Amino acid sequence: MNIVILAAGMGKRMHSALPKVLHPLAGRPLLSHVIDTARALRPARIVVVVGHGAQVVQQAVSAPDIQFAVQEQQLGTGHAVQQALPLLDPAQPTLVLYGDVPLTKASTLKRLTDAAADGCYGVLTVTLDDPHGYGRIVRDSAGCVVRIVEQKDATPEQLKIAEINTGIVVTPTAQLAMWLGSLKNDNAQGEFYLTDVVERAIEAGFEVVTAQPDEEWETLGVNSKTQLAELERIHQRNVATSLLEAGVTLLDPARLDVRGKLSCGRDVSIDVNCVFEGNVTLGDNVTIGAHCVLRDATIGPGTRIEPFTHVESATVGAQVVLGPYARLRPGTTLADEAHVGNFVEVKNAVLGRGSKANHLTYIGDADIGERVNVGAGTITCNYDGANKHRTVIEDDVFVGSDTQLVAPVRVGRGVTIAAGTTVWKDVPQDMLVLNDKTQTTKSGYVRPTKKKS
Repeated sequence: MNIVILAAGMGKRMHSALPKVLHPLAGRPLLSHVIDTARALRPARIVVVVGHGAQVVQQAVSAPDIQFAVQEQQLGTGHAVQQALPLLDPAQPTLVLYGDVPLTKASTLKRLTDAAADGCYGVLTVTLDDPHGYGRIVRDSAGCVVRIVEQKDATPEQLKIAEINTGIVVTPTAQLAMWLGSLKNDNAQGEFYLTDVVERAIEAGFEVVTAQPDEEWETLGVNSKTQLAELERIHQRNVATSLLEAGVTLLDPARLDVRGKLSCGRDVSIDVNCVFEGNVTLGDNVTIGAHCVLRDATIGPGTRIEPFTHVESATVGAQVVLGPYARLRPGTTLADEAHVGNFVEVKNAVLGRGSKANHLTYIGDADIGERVNVGAGTITCNYDGANKHRTVIEDDVFVGSDTQLVAPVRVGRGVTIAAGTTVWKDVPQDMLVLNDKTQTTKSGYVRPTKKKS
């Protein structure tokens, strides 16, 4: 099977410089969702027809299995498919999809292609309570499809028809060039409609068959930011339903955003307004507090993430306590039973088993061993203005509050660092390290007072 995806339109009602098919749904371009669905059908060829912003669209979705055809002038859907013809295998049927219709299920498309087997012309239709704006499916007294008429060209009687054309069709390819070549643009839009091909197929003696989707939302397209927002909520509702059916506890299914792939173990609980981006895996008994953002992260079993925590490109072990207001940046690994608390930032660093950094700390480019206590206000000074350097802290080190570790530096096992110390030289194991300083007290000091105006 060939699959042609029409993605040439400008999308004027989006009021955006970004091509319509690149506007994001669940964090990914609309067109990417359609391509994923196309791939699920295992076609021989996928051809994307681009036009407005062609170069940007190609860069966004380019892949070895994608070919592109360019529609220089947007003269209608029939004209768009015509541009793809040289790239199609005429011996195989062609399924036509739309880059701004992202939620159609592969199972629905399979139903349509199965119905159109043996060389039939297939049309995906749906029956709406309010069909306004859509092309109507006109049938004869025997129920056979005889025509598809656009809203602007329909008679008052045809406007009463509730079965509408979704635009998704499967057609014999060998005859398609001839049918498209015979299209005329003598209609209200002055365009060459792909929908008119159905009449050519009927005239040529081809049977026209139809199939309908399981859900009406599968056929909804995006022409405005309002419609995009509506489809986003539909998609997120579907994701939430799947998670609930798999046993995940969602404190409010309406306040969840999954912008990628979220995999959950058993007895996972997710509070409100959490965002999951990229590939996120949550192990058994993980608890996610409210307002957290996780991107490309793996979270081990039994870990508790408190509210307002951000995790990006990090691996978190089992039984870890993280947050609130913590931030794990790319390259971070927390071993089992580690604690990273409020207003702690960790970047490209490893915290060993049972190590803790609970308050107001920055750990960057560091290797921290097991059972290390990092006091409040500690920072690793990892940047010399030109290059990054690593800090190594071995097992069982106690780092006092307000410590600065000037990398590159190594602190040996069992060392105690006094509060307020700047460590810029390697420290042997089991030592106490501090900066010599004196404390002076003076009598008779008078604290300044604010002058009255």
